[in-house]
Amino acid sequence: MTRIALFGGSFNPPHVAHQLVALYVLETCEIDELWFVPTYVHPFHKALASFEERLAMCELAAAPLGPRAHVSRVEEELAQQPDFVASRTFDLVELLLAQEPENQYRLVIGADILRETDKWYRWDDLAQLAPPLVIGRTGYPLPAGASETGIAMPEISATRARELLAAGDPAAASLLPREVVRYIAERGLYR
Repeated sequence: MTRIALFGGSFNPPHVAHQLVALYVLETCEIDELWFVPTYVHPFHKALASFEERLAMCELAAAPLGPRAHVSRVEEELAQQPDFVASRTFDLVELLLAQEPENQYRLVIGADILRETDKWYRWDDLAQLAPPLVIGRTGYPLPAGASETGIAMPEISATRARELLAAGDPAAASLLPREVVRYIAERGLYR
């Protein structure tokens, strides 16, 4: 049995707070691996860099974290299913459990996400299949009864990084892993 923390998101682009969350989970939680799982199609139809570009940036962000950090293409596989409707985490976890039922999954989410669970497909069932590891996020108090890992990550957002990149502001480099900054510059992303 492998205990896997699933860290999903747009990763548009992956930033240093994503790395901090991943390192924190790898070092403090009862898991064997952490998988970055970039969404293939955003469930709320937000515009994203291509899946391949975001996957490549996640690989660059995961590399410094060592061999227990992986990047998964499973969202792409999910999107190829004949009954695919939207990128839903419940469907993703069901697919993973069907492929390797001996694995145990945990879902890495930020405290901000707990306010949106009513929008998630079959949230209660998902929480049973992959119990959440809730990471505190500055500015987002936890709802009553929620448990968290005990740490709050800095207020860094991909939205802000994209704004700075679009403006050509060098401050964007302070929010992103060095290799991700290089990748974005080489490909002219977010301009």
